[in-house]
Amino acid sequence: MENVSTRQPLNFSTVFAKVISYIFHPLFLPTYIFFWVLLRFPFEFAGITPLALFARKITVFWMTAFFPAFAVFLLWRLKFINNIFLKTQKERIVPYIITMIFYWWMWYLSRNFTDQPIILKFFFFGIFLATVVGLVVNSFFKISMHAMGIGGALGFIIISSFYYQTYLGADIAIVLLLAGLVCTARLLLSHHNSFQVYAGLIAGIVCQLIGYWVGS
Repeated sequence: MENVSTRQPLNFSTVFAKVISYIFHPLFLPTYIFFWVLLRFPFEFAGITPLALFARKITVFWMTAFFPAFAVFLLWRLKFINNIFLKTQKERIVPYIITMIFYWWMWYLSRNFTDQPIILKFFFFGIFLATVVGLVVNSFFKISMHAMGIGGALGFIIISSFYYQTYLGADIAIVLLLAGLVCTARLLLSHHNSFQVYAGLIAGIVCQLIGYWVGS
């Protein structure tokens, strides 16, 4: 009898959605934003030494990405959560709180940095607010963290355009496209419904607006 393989064909849309979700994970976005500001507005870093700038890059990555991710890994290994993908609302509570603390600390530090753009202070306050909103809303439904992250990035770049009175149309268009890809990826993977994704996108943008209005 001829053997028939039961292996399912590779679903490229699913693979693509996973790759997009990994690359644009919300924990990585603050680091991306920092490098974007450094690329677009290098004159704002004129007062910082190369060594201090390198240390600042490491600080942003460690405080906003590495430590929150490592905390989730420890929670998983200690069996406080079932998996590192935080698929349930209950599993997201402690990671939200941990991330909130690190984001608050990054914002607190940025308030005293006189050798970097003040707009980064607004951004860090905005992502701190996003974790607060995420934690509160998590009691009612599983809002999309990915959508909040990319929404925050989009909101920040639009705010930057107004703040510096400069044209950033290409940057806004690219991030808008990325926002569409990230939101679509979350829907393709069936991790969220459309309401949860749209709510996350709006929350991310609004938190950046509040961060700017309050901070300025």
